[in-house]
Amino acid sequence: MLVVSTTIPEVDPSSILWTAPSILVAAMLIAWAAESAQFFIAQGFALAILAWLQTLPEFAVEAVLAWKQQVPLLMANLTGALRLLTGLGWPMIYCTAALFHRSRRRGPLRGIALADEHCVEVVGLLAAMVYMVAVWWKASLGLVDAGVLIGIYLVYLAVLRRMPTAEQEDIDELELIPRTIVQSSRGKRIAAITALFLGGGALIYFMAEPFLASLLALSTSLGVPTFVFVQWLAPFVSEFPEKVSAFYWARTVERASTALMNMVSSNINQWTLLAAMLPITYSLSRGVASSIPLDGVQELELLMTLGQSLLSAIFLLDMRLAWWEAAGLFGLWVVQFALSPIRPGPGFWGFLVTHVHWAVTVVYFLWAAVEVFRILRGRRRIRAFRLFRVMWQRHIQAVR
Repeated sequence: MLVVSTTIPEVDPSSILWTAPSILVAAMLIAWAAESAQFFIAQGFALAILAWLQTLPEFAVEAVLAWKQQVPLLMANLTGALRLLTGLGWPMIYCTAALFHRSRRRGPLRGIALADEHCVEVVGLLAAMVYMVAVWWKASLGLVDAGVLIGIYLVYLAVLRRMPTAEQEDIDELELIPRTIVQSSRGKRIAAITALFLGGGALIYFMAEPFLASLLALSTSLGVPTFVFVQWLAPFVSEFPEKVSAFYWARTVERASTALMNMVSSNINQWTLLAAMLPITYSLSRGVASSIPLDGVQELELLMTLGQSLLSAIFLLDMRLAWWEAAGLFGLWVVQFALSPIRPGPGFWGFLVTHVHWAVTVVYFLWAAVEVFRILRGRRRIRAFRLFRVMWQRHIQAVR
């Protein structure tokens, strides 16, 4: 019988100085390989694969937590990564596009308009969240949930695969290393992409556990709750290359929607594949089919993340992200992020920290309710569903 140690080894806090850069390098290697490979695939499908590959470091950290049966920390990394993508990533894309838009065209950018085929990502995001509401309601994540979530992702990929090929990214828009790989001969290109994937994968495999251990040690030495460190610092390091890629797309302004869809694809694969991986790895570690129970803290974290994702998905139903919507997502994220390191307790700040997560969660859902009311009154269009129906009839039903 396999005996699994559930203890994460203790390390010196200074080890963060080499484990964090190692994870960052691994993420960069995989990002370069993925960007080079996706150049030769239809854009929508490529973005989904690219988003999954770019978040491999995130998967590795979660896999270590699940294998070590660190149940209290599992939702920390998952919810932190998702809220970081939407609360910081989406507004960052808008701000980057807006700055370059103003500098080149000397006018404000009112919002980022999505291409019609991006309706698949918008509907896919909503589908994933609908099922995760059931996970929150029953306060557990099990193998049946994993099967359903994987099924949702496979259907999402299958639909994307049938979509028409969008305009490919220009070679000049790639960063130096991916551009050099793309312009190389076929043999050299395959060898370079393979080497980058293998090198990045090896680094992730050997560094994931030491990186996590260094986070725990650093949080203890600084007196910051471990939950907070795992929730924010780990996703920030592992998702940094993804944000760099999005910045390169957003700065062209015209490809800002591609950058945004890269982030949305990451949201989808983390709501589905990453969440599904947790009970599978957890069960393998325990040697018996097991569900992961969610305590009150984890339920609140998941509910807040669902509220943020629901609101952001509603924003995209009209196939556009307006400037004030990006600003709202960023503002609400900053509030709960800035107060996270402070421990709940007596006094003004302690009281504020104790209730800020509930308050922000309520704001998310109230704002979402207002947007639904606007939809019912006809003051906000729902183009995504109509476009998805057209795409389905044109590219799925038509070929049967």
